[in-house]
Amino acid sequence: MIMMHMEHSVTVEKSTSARLNQIIQADCLKELAFFDDNSIDLTVFSPPYDGIRDYKNNWSFDFVELGKHLFRITKDGGVAVVVIGDGTKNFAKSLTSFRLAVNWVDDIGWKLFESVIYKRDGNPGAWWNQRFRVDHEYILMFFKGNRPKSFHKEHLMVPSKHAGKIYSGTDRLTNGGFKKIEPKAVNPMKCRGTVWEYSTSNTEGNRLKLQHPATFPDKLASDLIRCFSEPNDIVLDPMCGSGTTCVQAKLNNRQFIGIEISEEYCDIARKRLQIEAQANQVSMF
Repeated sequence: MIMMHMEHSVTVEKSTSARLNQIIQADCLKELAFFDDNSIDLTVFSPPYDGIRDYKNNWSFDFVELGKHLFRITKDGGVAVVVIGDGTKNFAKSLTSFRLAVNWVDDIGWKLFESVIYKRDGNPGAWWNQRFRVDHEYILMFFKGNRPKSFHKEHLMVPSKHAGKIYSGTDRLTNGGFKKIEPKAVNPMKCRGTVWEYSTSNTEGNRLKLQHPATFPDKLASDLIRCFSEPNDIVLDPMCGSGTTCVQAKLNNRQFIGIEISEEYCDIARKRLQIEAQANQVSMF
């Protein structure tokens, strides 16, 4: 049976399996210490950064310590995805995302699979008179070991602009030379690139998530989960907020663990799991 409530004060068993399919109210750095080594398949989360959003408590996170915990508990070939951006103060970017990436790779042992641009549909009427409008964040994809153990991009294919046309000409080689391309038809679909565009209108799903000040699209979480994990894998969100990662893990037939320090946000995540599972006729047991 899936337990939908768990307080850190009653957590006594030191294992990952004891935490499956739960939203746990706790400090993630303390809670992750109880997880088994090499037990998580995929982590997907978006941390609060640089005071971009006004949370009700002045929370801060040690991203270095978090990266160490996640590396220890991630299976060989497992992936950790961080959706993050950079704040601006006195006209200068914070470089929070860049520091996290360099530290996780150089000092902890992660490898960076890709840095994807998450292009957000912002307010079309926004006016910025001293700098450019910020309409992107980074999706930093890290993996442990020699290569990601799961990678499925079929659902990430996008329509080809020139589908059906005949392609010919030359390709430039790495040595500077040219290779003649035999004429061939352009496929109707092509591999998605490194700029992923999602609406931030939050029209999808139930509206409970809007009670949280910083959410990311359901499809973003679903796309990542389907790409880097298999059915029944364990998906972790160590600061799960409104529960988007956990909801999408459940809807995609994965096991999940959500950790969130705020009791209010834990309640939102638990309600979303119940409501969206029922709406999609997915059993919570």
